[in-house]
Amino acid sequence: VVPIRGQIALIAELPLETYVAGVLMGEVPALWEAQALRAQAVVSRSYGLHQRGENARRAYHVEANTRNQVFELGSPPAPLEGAVAATRCEVLTWQGAPILAAYHSASGGRTASAREVWGQDLSYLTSREVQGEENSPDTYWRAAVSRTTMARALRGLGLDVGAVRSARISERSESGRVLELRFEGTRGETVLSGGELRSALGESTLKSTLFELSAENERFLFVGSGRGHGVGMSQWGAQGMAQRGAHYTEILRTFYPGTKLKRWGRHFGENEFGDGKAFAGR
Repeated sequence: VVPIRGQIALIAELPLETYVAGVLMGEVPALWEAQALRAQAVVSRSYGLHQRGENARRAYHVEANTRNQVFELGSPPAPLEGAVAATRCEVLTWQGAPILAAYHSASGGRTASAREVWGQDLSYLTSREVQGEENSPDTYWRAAVSRTTMARALRGLGLDVGAVRSARISERSESGRVLELRFEGTRGETVLSGGELRSALGESTLKSTLFELSAENERFLFVGSGRGHGVGMSQWGAQGMAQRGAHYTEILRTFYPGTKLKRWGRHFGENEFGDGKAFAGR
């Protein structure tokens, strides 16, 4: 229990494999294919170790929510426990270090590169075609936002254009995601990114930045596909691959090309992060 920025923070210190099991409970259904669960275990372990390295000087290394990875306390169901045990200490690496193993729920047919979403060039996080996401509840989605709500959302970003008259997509990324939108209102015009609009309207409203936009009377209509930032592994894509018979190592090679799968920890001589523990802050 420590004070951080005037608030009390509860920080859980956990053995790495316990942390990975808790992430699987928060991130994927236990009834999914075993190979998809194993792929998720490796990805979550790699992501946790990467963040530990990035945040070594902070009081905690990861948050237990969608800012990092959703983490749940408790006893994991047997399939999740089995996935963790089957991949124990396995980590995806690039140039000898754990990778930024980003992932998301569903890509909408094509993943995004780290460059187009975060402006960060990572050769193992490139845009790739994804098949087999049809069972995702977010393969296609629709959202209606009133002009009043849109104006309020823009004001929340410090962009007061008055009553919103029109909105259009002005730029897309290589994977088709919205990079830039232009809004015209009674008090002027403004430009913002697709990510900024998604944050302002809420990620449960705009499930991704892969969408079309149109106006209808007093509201704006969004028709989109996929859920999440779109970078790295599509969880529903991994499930689809597993259902078609893919081994978890094939899933990992598909979504993180060029990386190496290594065993990590004191017992394997690759423990530059210390004592083999990951930390989760809630």
